[in-house]
Amino acid sequence: MLVDHQVGLLLGVQDPEQELLRRNVVALTKIAKTYGLPVVITTSADSGPNGILLPEISAELPDAPVIRRPGEIDAFDNAEFAAAVRATGGDQLIIAGISTDVCVSFAAQSAVASGYQAHAVLDASGTWNQLATFAAARRMENAGVTLNNTVAVAAELQGDWRKDGGQELAGLFASHAIPFYEPLIPYVTVPNQCA
Repeated sequence: MLVDHQVGLLLGVQDPEQELLRRNVVALTKIAKTYGLPVVITTSADSGPNGILLPEISAELPDAPVIRRPGEIDAFDNAEFAAAVRATGGDQLIIAGISTDVCVSFAAQSAVASGYQAHAVLDASGTWNQLATFAAARRMENAGVTLNNTVAVAAELQGDWRKDGGQELAGLFASHAIPFYEPLIPYVTVPNQCA
């Protein structure tokens, strides 16, 4: 679930830093595509001040349904969105969005209340300050939401670096989620490079 990753809302994000958030959102969309995960996207007031969906999401996931909420703050209060999530057939939801303290927190708590296991991806979500992130994390955790991050989600999906996709995942980390990893890749992919 990608909730309100919109260009206007991104302008107000202070936690995490905007470029870090953007890189993690791109990584999360690429992870979803790589592992064939169903994705439901939602926006609010996208023809107004919240702005359009981040173009990187549209480019990476052109076939994912986009539910345009006319006013509901909690995405699950929108019947079309709730139905689209149900239609995925999954019982575990990976949730990220803007803002962490409202759009992500409300949706994650509603997901848990509806019987889903919800994972809030905090570094692919953003809000106005660290205090808001902290309060949202406490509230979600107390409601039974699993707090997570982009790299951990991908690593859990991969399970073993030796499986198909492991090397590509390392490249994805290096290009988006953890750029410091890029110079390390040759040492783990080229035999005897360290000798």
